Amino acid sequence: MRLLTSAQRRFLRAKAHHLQPLVLIGDAGLTAAVLKEAEATLARHELIKLKVHGDDRARRERVFNEICEGLHAAPVQHIGKTLVIYRPAEKPQLALP
Repeated sequence: MRLLTSAQRRFLRAKAHHLQPLVLIGDAGLTAAVLKEAEATLARHELIKLKVHGDDRARRERVFNEICEGLHAAPVQHIGKTLVIYRPAEKPQLALP
């Protein structure tokens, strides 16, 4: 899992504000198919939003940590059922401060 400074997280939160969730995590949780889709989406976009179905905050927190560790991504934000993660591409599109 990558670590970001508070200034970098603030920058990425601002960039992610207008984004729509590209990966949906249903009742089955974090499956291999979901990880594969998140991996492909992160490779294309660097910064993505995910939507987690369900009302269990502890479960959403676990999913957030597992997906960041599994994809070697940085956790940016977790608000409600929406998660934002970042991983720089081979040719980065975003220049972090």
